[in-house]
Amino acid sequence: MLFSQPILLKTKIRLPVVKKNLIIRERLLDSLEQGMRGRMVTVCAPAGSGKSTLIAQWAHSARMQTAWVSLDDRDNDTARFWRYVLHAYMEAGPSSLTDPLAAVGALVTGTTVNAIIDTLLNELAALEEPIALVLDDYHHIELAEIHDSLAYFIEYLPFRHRIIIASRGEISLDAAKWLARGERTEIGLRQLHFTQEEIDEFCRSAGVYLEQRHTRKLLEKTEGWVAGLQLASITLQDQQDIDRIIAGFGGSNEKVSSYLFQEVLDKLPSDVTDFLLQTSVFDRMDAEVCNQAFNRTDSREMLEQLRALNLFVIPLDNYNGWFRYHSLFAEFLKSLLRSRSREQWLQYHLAASRAFAARRMLDKSIDHAIAGESYKEAADRLEEYIPDALKQGELASLLERIEAVSEHIPMPSNLLMYQAFAYLLMGQMHFSAETVEKLEKRYEQPETAAELEPLQGGMLFLQSNLLFYTGRYEQWDSFVGYRLQGVLPEDPIFYNFNYNMMEPLVRRTAFGLKGILSADTERIGQRFVSVLEQHGWGQSLINLYVVQALCEGYYEWNRPSDSLELARKIGLSDRARQTAGLFVPNRITLSRIYAASGQFLKAHEAIDEAVQMAEQKGEYHWLYPLRASRAHLYVKEDKLAEAKAEISRLRLSDRIQPASNRWIEYTVYARILTAQGKTTEALRQLEFIESSLEQDSCLLLRTEISLVQSLAEYQRGNRSAALQLLHEALVMGESNGYIRSFVDEGIQMKKLLHTYAEHRQRETAQAIWQDVSLVYVEKLLACFPEQENPSQPQPSLIEPLTEQELFILQLLEQGAPNKQIAAKLALKEGTVKVYLSRIYAKLGVSSRTQALAAARQLIGLPE
Repeated sequence: MLFSQPILLKTKIRLPVVKKNLIIRERLLDSLEQGMRGRMVTVCAPAGSGKSTLIAQWAHSARMQTAWVSLDDRDNDTARFWRYVLHAYMEAGPSSLTDPLAAVGALVTGTTVNAIIDTLLNELAALEEPIALVLDDYHHIELAEIHDSLAYFIEYLPFRHRIIIASRGEISLDAAKWLARGERTEIGLRQLHFTQEEIDEFCRSAGVYLEQRHTRKLLEKTEGWVAGLQLASITLQDQQDIDRIIAGFGGSNEKVSSYLFQEVLDKLPSDVTDFLLQTSVFDRMDAEVCNQAFNRTDSREMLEQLRALNLFVIPLDNYNGWFRYHSLFAEFLKSLLRSRSREQWLQYHLAASRAFAARRMLDKSIDHAIAGESYKEAADRLEEYIPDALKQGELASLLERIEAVSEHIPMPSNLLMYQAFAYLLMGQMHFSAETVEKLEKRYEQPETAAELEPLQGGMLFLQSNLLFYTGRYEQWDSFVGYRLQGVLPEDPIFYNFNYNMMEPLVRRTAFGLKGILSADTERIGQRFVSVLEQHGWGQSLINLYVVQALCEGYYEWNRPSDSLELARKIGLSDRARQTAGLFVPNRITLSRIYAASGQFLKAHEAIDEAVQMAEQKGEYHWLYPLRASRAHLYVKEDKLAEAKAEISRLRLSDRIQPASNRWIEYTVYARILTAQGKTTEALRQLEFIESSLEQDSCLLLRTEISLVQSLAEYQRGNRSAALQLLHEALVMGESNGYIRSFVDEGIQMKKLLHTYAEHRQRETAQAIWQDVSLVYVEKLLACFPEQENPSQPQPSLIEPLTEQELFILQLLEQGAPNKQIAAKLALKEGTVKVYLSRIYAKLGVSSRTQALAAARQLIGLPE
């Protein structure tokens, strides 16, 4: 385990325990309850104002479930933030939330967060009982991307679900609009201050019995500040000189707390004080890590003693295993330790780093090494931590740690290379290129050239990707192409990163160039695949993704045989069959190939295979585009009732702005509505998905939306708008050679293209139409079949073989027994026998030998 998350996750999402002797502040609980009528409550006040306690009191007595997330500085990572939110909802919600949220939670990366949020919103919309999400200590969050994503989440939060945000300062969200709508309730410092009556009750509950003049003086000195009162209650216990203690209060909250904390510390035994100072460097701790760090054996007893003394130690789980200090107390202890001995401060952080390293919690270990200025140790642990950090998708946190180390020591070259790779994955090409340039300069220096020699393959790999993604194809050919032929990186991290977590087509991703197609991209893709396969990386994820991107491109270019060849190549890969981001786009593409030639049975079989795989792996979010693809098949078959039934299973919402990866569902839904004559509603759905794509440059998607919009406008008789939308699609289509995007829309698109061509011939003088050639339009028209959906005759077969059955025949040809076939397809042996019976029946045979002979004759199975 190289991450602390599996251990510390529960401590971050646990509803805080409410102490039994706390006073019930009815007026504030009523304000919170009233706030639940809107969608949002903000509780903003300085540290020690009782924000968390108030919300926890409300949550324990509330009529709705509460999902709780405690935030800290390290949560300024979009992937980590939303992973915690998902787990909090899973902890608080019904069991029906667990499977879908666990599946998408495993896929959270900074680049998929909008799609994850959309999935979460849809799952919440389906719940019968509402959940309130609490984000505690939100002031730690500074990343604009998190603020923006949270604002999106709040804007489309389903009816009756609520959010409560606690922060030391104003939240960095555009929350004014919710206040103006009456959907936000604010609770501030003035409301949180204790009244005279509450101070009296508080002191009595704490076992401190004061005269009225003393409580009035406490109110005057603390201004009702909760932490000051709590500290005062501890300090005043067993004190004879109450007037002296109260008279010492004065100045800011910070000065008051420092004064009172010191009073508390002065009464403690030295061994307890030593323990407090040692453990002040932890933001969260258990007895084991305290013992490990400071060579102790009594940490559990110490933690329990502190808890019994009510010394601002907060349990973080149900077993009193993990604890933290109250933020004010922690800040005081850290400041005290630093002022007493900077050397001890650094030593304690280093001890904490080594303790967490021994627990294999490397992210915490690295953070403490950096805080302890042990940058060499931090760099050493970063090397081990990076592969898992990339897998978790916490790229922002990874880069932040690398940058923190690089500010103080020269970075090892392999860490620089990983830094460049992380920038590349985040789409920050400029920073990636700058980092690669640093590596190149080191290679030119004799004293560092030897260190760089083993990394040459990695550098060339990065250079090749940078040139390709930035469209510098000629440079790729002249510089990287021939050099990459001779050397490739040995580190599997470059080859086996999963480039697609959410998208139904690889061409839709940055890896697939957002739909860009050209002879250059084809040539470079083919060459890249050739080099990887020659060097033994044919089954690497990056190679398989390039092959799938080529497969999708060939289909778009109306080269079905080339596309089918590559689709089958992917289908035979064990690695692809275990990677949904590959297998789902592959089966969708295969389904389209078959549907284009009228083989709808095979088309449905391809979708069914992907559905089976997604369900077996528990990656349920893939079911959305797969069901939409199945509904699209029904539309093409003129089975509108089946299409409507299938699309209704997706729970498409009219309230929630969809994430951009949901395009396939909304465009299919719009086609169904158009087929029903509901063109106004169809256009509204398309505007819905279009509005979520303002920052998305994907040509593939923009072309498809324009085409479906044009057909809806054409059907409602708005010829001018239809032609303009079609023209926009043609501009994008011609520059990339798109064919199937147009042809797959069927006979209505053919009619609209004819109308467009006729209009162009009449309006030859208008410059507005000149950026699309009529030659391209004629080429598209020539690609439409004479008859819609012509079936592909197979007179020699009783019934066409499905893709699954063809695959089994190929395994039979290789001599695989039933047990091996079952393992390959993740089936039971009995199921394999059923498949074989069907194959024999279709081929008109009764044995394996006869089946193979018949298959060679009837369908060209190679010998």
